[in-house]
Amino acid sequence: MQSLSIKIKSRGRVTIPKKIRDMMLLEEGQIVSMIPMGNSIVISMKGLDLDEARKKIQRIVRQSGCSVDELMSGLHDERKALYQELWSNK
Repeated sequence: MQSLSIKIKSRGRVTIPKKIRDMMLLEEGQIVSMIPMGNSIVISMKGLDLDEARKKIQRIVRQSGCSVDELMSGLHDERKALYQELWSNK
């Protein structure tokens, strides 16, 4: 899946595009977490405690010995491969 651009509206509101909501099974009223990571934002589903998630991500980054930039550099290709694996035959 290609990245999608969304516009920040008044009071900081954003709309998750329907295609992504459907793919991730997100429903109205569901709580998601937003985790800042480098110059990106990760939106996580279902009750992941923000502090717990942040600590896990920091631990993984430290243990990997890679910088956040190095980890993020391959994200687009990984997302594309995962999308193809999950949705190419449907």
